[in-house]
Amino acid sequence: MIACPCRVCSSGDKKDKRLRSSVMVESASTRIVIDTTPDFRYQMLRTETKTLDAIIYTHPHKDHIAGLDDVRAFNFFSGKAMDIYANYLTEEALRRDFYYAFEEMRYPGIPELNIHTITDTDFMVGDILVHPVEVWHLRMPVLGFRLGNFTYITDANRIDAKEKEKIKGSEVLVLNALRKEKHISHFNLEEAIALVQELEVPLAYFTHISHQLGLHEEVSAELPVGINLAYDGLEFTVKNAD
Repeated sequence: MIACPCRVCSSGDKKDKRLRSSVMVESASTRIVIDTTPDFRYQMLRTETKTLDAIIYTHPHKDHIAGLDDVRAFNFFSGKAMDIYANYLTEEALRRDFYYAFEEMRYPGIPELNIHTITDTDFMVGDILVHPVEVWHLRMPVLGFRLGNFTYITDANRIDAKEKEKIKGSEVLVLNALRKEKHISHFNLEEAIALVQELEVPLAYFTHISHQLGLHEEVSAELPVGINLAYDGLEFTVKNAD
């Protein structure tokens, strides 16, 4: 066995035990998950999630789509296909990686999916209005989402001025901040702080955190007021949603 020398990996603080980035959004009648990570099954079991209305995808990288196969449990208990929302790049990857779910002759028990293509147009999922926000992951277009006064953005290192306007006015912003050092396709901590302050969002949580960022408690002590590190199991309520 090889012991990991990383302080984060060996930390006793449960806030340093980070699974891959995903978020669940709930209204009075609708429950959405953004991205199905490789940890999707465990995340759903851990939160005792028994019903799910839809899955929305940010982009096609494996750490954001790999858990889709485990949606079959929700198919079984709901008796219907799962609504999936993705842009054309992600839809192409889903159809390729989970080809068996889209074949004409389908094996019993495979995932049942009802796929919808996201454009730049707002769309409804149940009673939740979703505003797509296009961001850049180096040269890849990635979708962030504003749902009411909550905006979720991951895997970005650049946001065009027009798209920033869609974020302004949010009460809460969840944003990726990979590490302190510069990165080719992710905001680092300094860049993420600067963006939150530029957009004047009163409450922000940083996600998609690498172990290179450091310990939750130590990094949290360095952050400006209103800016926090997210952690697995974090819950918050956003008022005055659309």
